[in-house]
Amino acid sequence: MKILSKIYHFLSSWTGTVIVVLFVILFVAQAFVIPSGSMRTTLLEGDFLFVKKFSYGIPTPHIPFVEWQVAPDSDGDGHIIRGKGPKRGDIVVFRYPLNEKMHFVKRNFAVGGDEVIFDLNNFYLRPHEGDEFIAANYDARDIVILGGEKYVKEPYKFKGIHYDPNARNSMLTNVKIALEKGEFSMKPISLSEIPHSFEAAGISFNAFYIKVPQDEYFMIGDNRNNSADSRFWGPVPYRLIVGKPWFTYFSIDADRKIRWERIGRFVDTLQNDESLIYEQK
Repeated sequence: MKILSKIYHFLSSWTGTVIVVLFVILFVAQAFVIPSGSMRTTLLEGDFLFVKKFSYGIPTPHIPFVEWQVAPDSDGDGHIIRGKGPKRGDIVVFRYPLNEKMHFVKRNFAVGGDEVIFDLNNFYLRPHEGDEFIAANYDARDIVILGGEKYVKEPYKFKGIHYDPNARNSMLTNVKIALEKGEFSMKPISLSEIPHSFEAAGISFNAFYIKVPQDEYFMIGDNRNNSADSRFWGPVPYRLIVGKPWFTYFSIDADRKIRWERIGRFVDTLQNDESLIYEQK
């Protein structure tokens, strides 16, 4: 009882409180706000979330805001305890590969060894496990042949995944600009199974292809025509994976109105409950 009493008094002190709060922030959960519309309509701008930091191992701790690393990363994998990486279809918070002090949130489309094709209208996935795995785990109506190989057309059926027709032209422009600058991570290809074609940077093509390197993840926004993602800056290595969005603790729209219906909701609910999937308002 004396030990419990001492623990109680320590935790009740300012020092104890600070230590507990730091432990939670560094190793358990961290606040995160959705800053852009790339995950609309699954996650909306103004959704305030807690990120579960132990979902994929324990990331090397950083002090929030200043992003100072406070523990050594001895093996260079960005985690003090390594865990299993994100699964296909997971929504993931990670450090932006071009500026590791920034955090992004996207959906993991593909894991290491998978092949991805993007034809400017749809995404296609060829899991590294091969044809038998595809036949056993995906709807036969979604399986197509591209370049002589089986792919799964749009393998994730979450209602928030969409292609905004009003943003298609700007997406095409961004892709062409990125190609001309050499800042598009996918390789232009031409496939006989896809009828349309485009031209940019002196190249004629109708799709893009990438094979995801091992221990890396191809991250895509659910708002497919309005997302800067792995198409542009490449797959995300495991060392930059932070965790999984957990639940919303607050939500406010562009007019500063509180979205009460989203508060306290787990992210799994946000992406599966159709009443919570809507445009920003």
